[in-house]
Amino acid sequence: MRLFAHVSPRLFLLSSAVGAAVFTLAACSPPSADQAAPAVSAAPEAVLPDQGTPARVRLMTGTQYANMIADVFGADIKPGKPMAPFRRTDGLLANTAESVGVTSGDMQRLQRAAATVAAQVVDNGDLEREIPSHRNSLVPCKPENIKGPDDACATKFIKSTGRLLYRKPLPESLLQEYVAKAHTAAENNEDFYAGLSGVLEGMLIDPMVLMISDISEPDPDNPGQMRLDAYSLASRLSFFLWNTVPDDMVLKFAESGEIMTPEGRAKLVDLMMASPRLEDGVKGFFDDMFAFDDFNNLSKDATVYPIVTGTALNDSREQTLRTIADHLITRDGDYRDIFTTKHTFMSPALAAIYKVPTRPGWTPYEFPADSPRAGILTHVSFLTVHSHPGRSSATLRGKALRELLLCQRVPPPPPNVDFSALEDPTSVLKTARERVDFHLQNPVCAGCHKITDPMGLALENFDGGGQYRTVEGGEPIDASGVLDGTTFDDVTGMSQALRNHPGLPGCLVRRIYSYGIGGPLDRASEEQAGIFTKVFEQNGYRVPDLMRAIATSGAFAQISETQSTTTTAAVTPTVAAH
Repeated sequence: MRLFAHVSPRLFLLSSAVGAAVFTLAACSPPSADQAAPAVSAAPEAVLPDQGTPARVRLMTGTQYANMIADVFGADIKPGKPMAPFRRTDGLLANTAESVGVTSGDMQRLQRAAATVAAQVVDNGDLEREIPSHRNSLVPCKPENIKGPDDACATKFIKSTGRLLYRKPLPESLLQEYVAKAHTAAENNEDFYAGLSGVLEGMLIDPMVLMISDISEPDPDNPGQMRLDAYSLASRLSFFLWNTVPDDMVLKFAESGEIMTPEGRAKLVDLMMASPRLEDGVKGFFDDMFAFDDFNNLSKDATVYPIVTGTALNDSREQTLRTIADHLITRDGDYRDIFTTKHTFMSPALAAIYKVPTRPGWTPYEFPADSPRAGILTHVSFLTVHSHPGRSSATLRGKALRELLLCQRVPPPPPNVDFSALEDPTSVLKTARERVDFHLQNPVCAGCHKITDPMGLALENFDGGGQYRTVEGGEPIDASGVLDGTTFDDVTGMSQALRNHPGLPGCLVRRIYSYGIGGPLDRASEEQAGIFTKVFEQNGYRVPDLMRAIATSGAFAQISETQSTTTTAAVTPTVAAH
């Protein structure tokens, strides 16, 4: 199905029912390490070559769409917000992309974005306002007559641009169809660039561009098995490592077939991981894993937190992503140490909250040895996004730690819970710990609050705006607690306990592997994730090494016979209340 600019919006649906069988832990008892990750019974050599992944068709995320536009046409071409937000599945927005429906309203949004991009690509600029002409740099030829069709120039533009947008060379029949449409539109509008604009708009709303499709073929090296074809493998690698479409280099590896050999794929992966785009890919993954999409709708009560401005909140998101990329890629550090490191980056808007000297722009910064700030959990980003608009929340923070970092699902509160005593401004409950104790008096609430709140209370030295404090409601803050048997006195101890938690590495591996293959893990993929967890440990918990191991594995390129419509994700531990 192809949709062109002159065709009425129509609905298309990406449907794939992905079930989720889960373990239930009685009475919200703390999950043990062996419950947080699947057991692995097969040896690596038995699993890595043979266990493929389901073939999927998934919608490009809003970030991937924006990255595609920037990479194909340049960072100054702005698409707006073409995609509605996804819901989160198995910890990631990206895992929902294969089951999201596109309504007629969503289609109209996509068409507006496509029209905006197409108009910018062919615009002629404005010399008086010093706006450059995009057409001069983005259209690789000039028409003989600007007021009419030029099939040769149109062919050149459509062929080169289509190869990048469709992530493979355009079939000759489709290329000629687009050229004919550009010809007709140029004649009708007496404008060559109007013809190009209309065709480009149509390309940008074609489902074959918007959807990432896993096309499989028989594997000649493993009779009876299937593998991704060269262009699907190129797309899977590119969206995994770079969070964007393949560039010319990656497509050439696919066109030559070199990507289909172990040696060729290893060579390509090394080239891709040496690219600056790897940082964008790593940031894209962790932005999703840490649920930072919540920043898109985050605001704080200005009367309570006057210095926590919109700029500061945006900068806090970027601060954490910069810290992660610097630690994992530039420093090649141990993943677990992002929860204890004092190295970070600072902007003027954040300096006011952290109470440190202000410098222009982004600058490296290291918190003093005696500072309570240590690791990303003490960043303004985590502290604000997991709090209420006007106050902190030990429960929200503890829930985020369980779900985002340990892959343990905490169910929502039961219906008709009475929060009046907690929200009463005249309440005698002055501190978060007192409010937690109040929750524990209610057996309906107590089970899950025992799981979330001891972790969240360790962060109570930071208010809902991420500012450090030692008292709340006139009372000293007690930040001691326990994490699955490990006790601590303050946030530094809690960060260290999380850093050493046996479930932390396996959770990252599950998330990053499902992100790479484009959907929730089925049972075979869970076993494969167990293998990658062992590789991760052996390599000193280095994330680039983990990404390379995944990208070059046989499982990453092979397709399992059981499709995603019939598989089930199997091992997200669930903390359930009575």
